[in-house]
Amino acid sequence: MSSCSSAKYQTYEDERLRLQQLAATDLSANVAEFNSYADRPASDGPFDATNNEAFLRENIPLFSSSNTDINRVYNYRWWMMSKHLRPYSDPLDGKDYWVVTEFFGDKPWASLSGAITCPAGHQFYDVRWLRDPKYLQSYAEYFMAGSASRLNQRENGNFLTYMSRPESHHFSSWMVDGVDAYLRIHPNADWMHEMLPHLEHHQAVWDSLFTVQADDAKTQGLYKILDLYDGMEFSLSAVLGLIESQGAYDLYTRDNWKEYYLGWNTTGKAAESNYAKQYSTAYRKGYPDFYLARPSVNSYAYGNLNALSTLHALDKSGGSEAQRKSEVYKQRATALQQQVMDVLWNEEDQFFNTYSAGDNAFGIRDFEARVRESVGYTPWYFNMIPEKEQAHYAKAWDLFGAAEGFAGNKGMTTAEKQHPYYNEQAYAWNGRGWPFQNSVVYKAFANYLRNYKEKITEADRQLLYHHISQLTTLHDPAKPNIGEWYIPSDGERIGGEQDYFHSTYPDIVIEDLIGFKAMHEDQFVIEPLIPAEEWDHFYLGKLRYHDHDVDIVWKKDWDEAKSGDQSMLCVWVDNKLVATSENLNSKLTVKLKK
Repeated sequence: MSSCSSAKYQTYEDERLRLQQLAATDLSANVAEFNSYADRPASDGPFDATNNEAFLRENIPLFSSSNTDINRVYNYRWWMMSKHLRPYSDPLDGKDYWVVTEFFGDKPWASLSGAITCPAGHQFYDVRWLRDPKYLQSYAEYFMAGSASRLNQRENGNFLTYMSRPESHHFSSWMVDGVDAYLRIHPNADWMHEMLPHLEHHQAVWDSLFTVQADDAKTQGLYKILDLYDGMEFSLSAVLGLIESQGAYDLYTRDNWKEYYLGWNTTGKAAESNYAKQYSTAYRKGYPDFYLARPSVNSYAYGNLNALSTLHALDKSGGSEAQRKSEVYKQRATALQQQVMDVLWNEEDQFFNTYSAGDNAFGIRDFEARVRESVGYTPWYFNMIPEKEQAHYAKAWDLFGAAEGFAGNKGMTTAEKQHPYYNEQAYAWNGRGWPFQNSVVYKAFANYLRNYKEKITEADRQLLYHHISQLTTLHDPAKPNIGEWYIPSDGERIGGEQDYFHSTYPDIVIEDLIGFKAMHEDQFVIEPLIPAEEWDHFYLGKLRYHDHDVDIVWKKDWDEAKSGDQSMLCVWVDNKLVATSENLNSKLTVKLKK
């Protein structure tokens, strides 16, 4: 920490307390306003207008900045999250849990608790910042060790596959990685040791049910999934594979595929086709049983395997066996990493593409779909790119801010706009924007900048900030809401649902934009990606980390009576000023005292 006079120290301290109070006051005012919205779904749990202000003031990291829209949306997202915390008394194992719901109420495609695995990775990354760790810890226990890890998903009218699987694996997710991310904020060695066998079992189910099993296949050993159960109901990569298929999927052609695989209003037509009647197990209610080896699900598996390696290495109670397992999972992660680089990366396209699974019972096998989709950025979310080869893959990011790529007038697209099948109007992932994917790609881009790029430019920071600002605007800050989707070209807001928990936002602000990097070691790193001219100040505080309280303040102008550059980033731990930096965007490491 650079030396500072007692007068400067008092200035910093006074401003910290002022901004802390301002953030708390604004939070209370915002929550009162949000509670007054008569058109919103009722809470799924015990936190409602009678008590949610107190809960949030006690539990969330407070945030305030000179950007009032981001402030409001940040507070709104925590208010929305509080409505999705649900207690669940499990009749099957007799235990009480906290779960986190996606939709309000009990959907037929959910687990019996109402929780759904599809957004669980995102939910873990947001909820981990709560001061009280019991909510996320209990949620992890439910899916990893509770009845959801053993009870098969209900096979009802919404079950559009022939593969039985546990509730915990109904949709793809990266929950093991999410547990790792949680433990970086709230370390708990005993709980981690108890959970590790369950985390291993969770990954073993992915290994046994969702990997390509065909020795002669190019995709052998890669992870596979249906569009629907990757949370992305209809993708262009599936479309291209279905068009190239024969036999059961001769139904799909370049001229007619939109009639059969472009939103839920089309699958009924497929169900009535002669192909569906002749090949009864190639379709489930008109939805094709066509598996894909996607960059998304393979990156999730890499994240899980890497997390298992990391957590076993930390498991002192596990002795030499834990260290052996750590090495085994590291080797498995490295092998998967190399296979993704070798198979899914297309040198000509300079992008990670999707293949059809090499063991598909119906349809073309090992077919590469030559379309760039936003899921191709997922490897960077998990820092999957080999560090020594990072420059080889960096070209993919040229399309992130390109008009022909993923840059929409109002928000990021999910498929490249230059592809002839691009379609943002259909209820599909053919271009239409989905906050689920914004959450993946923004972290991937932030990781690319911090962990791979040799020099971060102001244009890089502006690009990330532009995308986050677009997403913020789509929330309609005047009366915030978060739904399922938006129209990237001209959409004014997010539609489809209200107060919907399928994506992140606080984590985008805390980790991706401000750059608070949580670590298993007793330290943390702050490396903001905020463009220097966008904000005058920010405050992030009352952040509970490793059983310490952290406050961070950055201001351009600490004393309005004085001229010149006064930029200073200040960090407090347990109310003590422990670090300062004159450069907003420098990398600052703060070690905690035991």
